[in-house]
Amino acid sequence: MAESVQPPGPDKRIRPFSVKRQTGFTTVAIICFVALYAPILTLVVFSFNAGESIANWGGFSWRWYEAAWANEQVKEVSVRSLVIASCASAIATGLATMAALGTTRTRPYRGLTAVFVVINQPLMVPEIVSAVALLIFFAMIKIATGYTGLGYLIAAHTAFCIPFAYLPIRARLESMDLTLETAAADLYATPWKAFRRVTLPLLWPGILAGAMLAFVISLDDVVITEFVKSAGQDTLPTYMLGQLRRNVTPEMNAISTAFLALSIGLVTIFFFLSRRRK
Repeated sequence: MAESVQPPGPDKRIRPFSVKRQTGFTTVAIICFVALYAPILTLVVFSFNAGESIANWGGFSWRWYEAAWANEQVKEVSVRSLVIASCASAIATGLATMAALGTTRTRPYRGLTAVFVVINQPLMVPEIVSAVALLIFFAMIKIATGYTGLGYLIAAHTAFCIPFAYLPIRARLESMDLTLETAAADLYATPWKAFRRVTLPLLWPGILAGAMLAFVISLDDVVITEFVKSAGQDTLPTYMLGQLRRNVTPEMNAISTAFLALSIGLVTIFFFLSRRRK
């Protein structure tokens, strides 16, 4: 007697969970994007406003960009901001690279977790606390030495930029295969030569990401800069804050848009450099 053939039943395979298939996901995503980018788009649009108001459109004009370019004080604080951010990001990235190597390319030892916590402490401490602590610490040094230059701002920015540079560098190191470094050591390469010829080229995207992040964080810092700076050491963010307290003009929109363009340019350069490196 022939066996009866059962019709195929419904497919009972369980689909993997995906947040995209949840009810309302698209609506929530659109609301989030609008909340994030609508204010920025408004800022950019009104930076080209011909009128004096920051809320009423008076026609298209480059007036406020020309005013910002002709403002010598804006140029001075912009150059100062770039100098501080460049120095702080370079120093912080170098220190963060050494710290990442010391916490990943070594055997686990007692206190490794504590070292990780100490390196990332600036991320967990409120920025106002760090600002007050740096103010008191640097005030004692200023009294003892009489030095009041930009070194304090560079040191302060370096201190709180280290964890921002450290995290992407450490993440890159943890994702790297040790096979090539081990092979270099087997071929009698010294630790420095193995690092320079093998580890560093593979680590370069992480270093670029850390340096870019540290640069942007330093460039737009207000709280710590406001507490640490001496007279006549305004950066662009603190200058803009001071101007907003007096008189809000579309010139601030133009400066902010230029700031935004610089940030986008840095991200774009990093993207192409990391892509080329890969």
